[in-house]
Amino acid sequence: MARKQQDAYRCSECGWTSPVWVGRCGRCQTWGSVVERDAPAPASVASQEPASKAVPIAQVSAQAVNRRLTGIGELDRVLGGGLVPGVVALLAGEPGVGKSTLLLEVAAQWARGGSRTLYITGEESASQVRLRAERTGALADELYLAAENDLGTVLGHIEQTEPTLLVLDSIQTVGAAQTDGIMGGSAQVREVTAALVRVAKARGMAVIIVGHVTKDGAIAGPRTLEHLVDVVLNFEGDRHSGFRMVRAVKNRYGPSDEVGCFEMAENGIVEVPDPSGLFTTRHDEPVPGTCVTVTMEGRRPLLAEVQGLAAKVRKEVPVRRVTSGIEFSRVSMVLAVLQSKARLRLFDRDVYVSTVGGARITDPSADLAVAIAVASALVDRNFPHKVLALGEVGLAGDLRRVPGLERRLAEAARLGFELAVVPANSRDRRAPLPGRLEVVEVTSVAQALGVLDLRRPNRRGAGDPE
Repeated sequence: MARKQQDAYRCSECGWTSPVWVGRCGRCQTWGSVVERDAPAPASVASQEPASKAVPIAQVSAQAVNRRLTGIGELDRVLGGGLVPGVVALLAGEPGVGKSTLLLEVAAQWARGGSRTLYITGEESASQVRLRAERTGALADELYLAAENDLGTVLGHIEQTEPTLLVLDSIQTVGAAQTDGIMGGSAQVREVTAALVRVAKARGMAVIIVGHVTKDGAIAGPRTLEHLVDVVLNFEGDRHSGFRMVRAVKNRYGPSDEVGCFEMAENGIVEVPDPSGLFTTRHDEPVPGTCVTVTMEGRRPLLAEVQGLAAKVRKEVPVRRVTSGIEFSRVSMVLAVLQSKARLRLFDRDVYVSTVGGARITDPSADLAVAIAVASALVDRNFPHKVLALGEVGLAGDLRRVPGLERRLAEAARLGFELAVVPANSRDRRAPLPGRLEVVEVTSVAQALGVLDLRRPNRRGAGDPE
């Protein structure tokens, strides 16, 4: 791009010039008078005859693009049925979450299907990737490996190898010599991604690139990166827990609200087609302070167990509120509703709320489960552990309807639950109840606690209501 002239901006009042725009003139001190000098008129573009004519949309062929399964069912579920030829997908996640392990397995499965695969690593040496592949069983004859950091060399490997799948780990470690900026910077990332998109579309080659994330969890690099690619996937998980989740954020060829579940094992990453049991604990006897709910991750219902503890404190010790796996502000709101609307005495109690198995619950439908778990711990009264609760709690103590209720109840019935407490008028009366599940509809938190007999303490001094 041509360099701007020395004095590109001029004050319309006194003629003062400046190389950069400023809001106030440096000579006459007039606000808003500094404007850009007259720029040359843009060159006119001559029209060209298109290679193919535009046709009515109803006449466009609706034949589906031939997809290719990756061999990993949970990833195919998120992608919408596999990889489309020419697709460019971005997989982002925190360091150590397992991005490279997952994509190495994808590359191996693709190669075992008889299609040539090229794995470019910019963060590790080829021998390091070879050792990990041997440990996870990801060795295949049609899987080619190269360690490169230059875009031109990467394109050369593509021409020599002619793969149908390219995996690049990662986009921040590859630079273009003809582009200014440091490797991993906005300009470099934009240029490398644009080049790979052009090659993918021209060759019909599927491309999966790994992207870094910032400390806030956002994808590192310019926002243009997410616009250039066809699919954006987030790889989520707590490094202290083996559970991992791939979530589709953008998908031009499938649903953008789907999730896939995996688990990190000693020999690599393993898909988990039925993850509900990971977020619940099995007790020989019912335990106070626990309640199960069903959250929706994309279009998949997942059972999650919420545990609560209400410990009495001395007067001189400040009351504490601690949460793990659930948003602190939502728990604080539920506790306030319990005290104001359900008349439970919580102002002199330390309250701890946690999920099981490292689950992170953001679904508001878990509010009622939090309330029941805390109330159960407060009055020290248990109820059958085959009970689950669904409902968003309002500030008036009312329960609001939750989406996808029928699908949640079907998942609970499949896992043997016998009683479900749900908001009133939220169930489709025409739909039959799944299995032997009994559904109790309530209008408020206080009514839900009454159904489960959690309004009075189990023994003296174990959380007297106000």
